[in-house]
Amino acid sequence: MVTRLRRNERGVAILAVLLGVALMTLIVVDFAMTSGLGFVSAANQANELRAGYLARSGISVGLALLAADARSKEQSQTPAETLNDVWAVPFPPMALEGGTVSLSIVDENRKLPINSMVSQSGAPNAPAIAKVERLFTILDVNTDLIPGIIEWISPGGANAPGGGSADFYLGMKPPYQARNGPMPTIGDLQMVKGFNEAIFNRVSAFLTVMPEPQVNANTASPQVLASLEPELMEDQKIVQEIIEARTIRPFSQTTDIMNLPDIGPVGQRLAQDVVERSQFFTISGMGTYAGARKIITATFHRETNGIGTLAAWHED
Repeated sequence: MVTRLRRNERGVAILAVLLGVALMTLIVVDFAMTSGLGFVSAANQANELRAGYLARSGISVGLALLAADARSKEQSQTPAETLNDVWAVPFPPMALEGGTVSLSIVDENRKLPINSMVSQSGAPNAPAIAKVERLFTILDVNTDLIPGIIEWISPGGANAPGGGSADFYLGMKPPYQARNGPMPTIGDLQMVKGFNEAIFNRVSAFLTVMPEPQVNANTASPQVLASLEPELMEDQKIVQEIIEARTIRPFSQTTDIMNLPDIGPVGQRLAQDVVERSQFFTISGMGTYAGARKIITATFHRETNGIGTLAAWHED
């Protein structure tokens, strides 16, 4: 009897020891996994931080290119911005400190100003609206979306008595109100009733929120040029003539476009739509490091001395 009790006690002790070992093993494994995950998380955060600094360096390089371009124009007395300028030339990715930096620069004056569809007094601007309508038609986008944009940027628009979209925006998850003023960034367009990612991606490259009512004839795309006047939309040969002429010799003054051989009567009105200079530039800098990626998009107003004043900043 005593021997059996002792055997039972030894069995219980062995089970207790095994249970303790098992618990300790679980604790050690959990600690190791937690430590490993913490290390990976810290490493990822460090990589993202490095990628962010690389993207910022891309913005700095872009500003330097814009400043150098401004100085060269001042010395050569050729102020026009063209697609042959140093800032417009594709910039290859650079290896830097174990990562890569890439950047691109576009002038905002090559795009149609979307906020100009509503005047400063809050009234609809019919000529600006017509240009956006023509652009949407060229891009095969439903022009029925344009009243929603006008309502979005109008003071009191969707939230005013009779505003047709106030309930729609408040019914979204999460709910929000219309801007009722100028769009601060083109990303606002994604919040307007009727827009989705596909439509936004189709039109966003041709629209700007910067306060420039005229388009740079030296850098504007064929789609934007064709939207400026009805005749250009109907006759693509005129647009092609403008592009070929600026390729051979960029326009140095707005009256140059009036002197094109086949421009016709539309040239005089077109000269009021365009400029040869650009003042706002968007620099996109991307940094990558060990699988982490950071994209920074910054828009600057370039002063006459070449210094860029920040107008908008966005990070992804």
